[in-house]
Amino acid sequence: MGHLIPQSIQPYVLPVLYAVVIVLVLPLLAGYIVLMERKVMADMQARLGPMRVGPHGLLQPIADAVKLLLKEDIIPADADRLMFWLAPLVSVTMALLAYSALAIGPAFQIADLDIGLLFILAISSLGIYGIVLGGWASNSHYSLLGALRSAAQLVSYETAAGLGLVSVLLLAGSLSMKEIVQAQLDQGVWFIFAVPFGFFIYMVGSIAETNRAPFDLPEAESELVAGYMTEYSGFRWSLYFLAEYANMVLVAGIATTVFLGGWLRPLTSFHEHFPGTSIEWLDALPALLTLGVALYCMKLAPKQPVKIQKFVMLGVAGLCFVVAFSLMAALFAPAGVMQGIHGAFWFMAKVFSYLYAFLWFRFTFPRYRFDQLMRLGWRFLIPLALVNVIAVGIAIVFRQQWGWSPTVSLIPTTLATLGVAIWLANDDPPIAAVQTADGE
Repeated sequence: MGHLIPQSIQPYVLPVLYAVVIVLVLPLLAGYIVLMERKVMADMQARLGPMRVGPHGLLQPIADAVKLLLKEDIIPADADRLMFWLAPLVSVTMALLAYSALAIGPAFQIADLDIGLLFILAISSLGIYGIVLGGWASNSHYSLLGALRSAAQLVSYETAAGLGLVSVLLLAGSLSMKEIVQAQLDQGVWFIFAVPFGFFIYMVGSIAETNRAPFDLPEAESELVAGYMTEYSGFRWSLYFLAEYANMVLVAGIATTVFLGGWLRPLTSFHEHFPGTSIEWLDALPALLTLGVALYCMKLAPKQPVKIQKFVMLGVAGLCFVVAFSLMAALFAPAGVMQGIHGAFWFMAKVFSYLYAFLWFRFTFPRYRFDQLMRLGWRFLIPLALVNVIAVGIAIVFRQQWGWSPTVSLIPTTLATLGVAIWLANDDPPIAAVQTADGE
C-alpha cells in the first residue's frame, strides 16, 4: 500500500491515522468508563447498576449521548454568549490535544517529541481556561465561585504532581515518553519501585487535577449547586464531562508511562522460553489472561436470568476468544508486530488498573473540605515532593560519585523521605483545620 501514497506525505499518514483513531474512540471510551464507574459503584453497594438499556445496560452510554444531544440547550439571558459557547470547547480540545505526545505503544504515537512529557503537562494545564471562562461567562455567583475553586485546586496540585514527576526525570534523564520507558527497560525496574513517593504524590495530584472525589470541590453539589457547570445543559454540559474523563485517561497514561513501565510487560528481565521455541513464557501471558476471561464468561452465561443476557455473555466470550487468538498469533509474527500488539495490551491493562483506583477512591473516601484540600496540597504534598526530589538527587550522587548500586543508593533516601512524610503528617493534625473552620 505504501507505493500508492506519495512519498512526500508518507511520514504524515500514520500520525493522522492515530489522531483520527483517538478522536473517534475516546468519546466512546469515556461513555463506557462512565458505565464502568456506575457498575463498580453498584457492585460495592450490593446492587446491579444500569440494567434497563440493552443487555446488562451495555447501551446506556449510547442512550445518555442521544439524550444529551436532544436535550434543550439553555443559555442564561445575561451570559456572554460567545465565551459561554467556547469555554467547554477549550477544555475538551486541550484534553484531546495532549494525547498527541502520549506513547500508547512502541509505535502508536502521533508525535515523538524530545520534550513530550513537558508538552503534555503544558497543554493539559490550559484546560483550566475553559473552566474559568465557563464560570465567568455564565454570569452566576455559583459558577464563578466553582471556577475559582477549580483554578486554585489545579495550581496547588499541579505543582505537587509536577515535582513528583521530576524525581522520575532525574532517573530517566529525558523528557521523551519513549526514552522514559526505555530507561526503565535498561535499568531493569519500573520507576514506581525506585521512587514510590513520587508515584504517591503524582497519584494524589492527578486525582485532584481531574476534580475527582474525594477532591471534587469545584463541583460540590451540596455547596455550589454544580460548580462551574451550574448554568450549562445539554451537549455543552457533556463536553465538560468528556474533558474530565479524557483527562482521567491522560493522567493514567502518564502514570503508566512514567512509573509503570509503559508498554513493557512485567519482569522484563525474565527470559525463560518454551522448550524448543523462541517464545518466552511471559509473552504468552496476555493470551492466557484473555482466554481465562473468555472461559469465565462462558461459565456465567447459563446463569443469566434473561435469554438476551445469555447471548450477550456468550458474545463477550467469543470476542475474548478472538482477542486471545490474535495475541497468541502475534507470538509467531515479526518482533515489531508482536511488540506493538502486546505492548498495547499491557499499556491498556495498566491504564484501566489506574482508572479502577480512581473509582475505588471515589466510593471509599469522604469528600474533603476546601481548607483541608489546600492544606493537603501546600502543607504536605509540595514539601514532601521537594524532599523527594532532593533525596533522589542525593541517591544519584551516591551512585555516580561512590559507585553505589541504584537499589542501595535509593533505600536510605526513600527511608529519609518516609521519615519526613511522617513528621509532616504529625506536625499539622487535622483538628487544627476543624477549629479554624468553626471559628475557635
